[in-house]
Amino acid sequence: MATGLSKDDSKVKIEDLLGEFYDADSDFQSWGSCVSVRTLDPPYDALLNHHEHMTVTVESHHGEKVDVVVHRHHRRRDDAGDWYAREITLKTQQTGRVVQYGIVRLNVDSLDKEVWQEIESQRTPLGRVLIEHNVLREVQLCELWAIRAGASLAELLGCDVGETVFGRTALIYCNGVPAIELLEVVAK
Repeated sequence: MATGLSKDDSKVKIEDLLGEFYDADSDFQSWGSCVSVRTLDPPYDALLNHHEHMTVTVESHHGEKVDVVVHRHHRRRDDAGDWYAREITLKTQQTGRVVQYGIVRLNVDSLDKEVWQEIESQRTPLGRVLIEHNVLREVQLCELWAIRAGASLAELLGCDVGETVFGRTALIYCNGVPAIELLEVVAK
């Protein structure tokens, strides 16, 4: 269940983000297994170990723009706010290659109506929406992950079951408010 974010949050729990779409008792294993790591080898270090938007990073790395594909999404309101979560992949526009998997959970109340409506339309990657609307943002890297892909993640990323991929959890502050939690996994 989503809880309110505070200015002191520096940790985004991977289990909470996975729990938006996967049942801890039965589905986490089908998604994969992960272990926190301190460092990553190239090119994963440059792709993940930074305080920037992943949209910009993967576009620069692959030399082409990316489009978002929303696989699942939901919205719910609780005492802490109006929450929207989605499970996505990013695909390159020219080659159609999947370059990133992600889960995003955001507090709708922390965004201007116009920004929220563009995110909700599911046509544009989150990072690009925030950049194009000049939302004052700070991306805080929380943790780096080595992930052994289960069947669900492997299917979405287009990799083999059991293959090791790498990701990160991050928190985006919008206009000084902690607003968006992210799990981002790059494809090989």
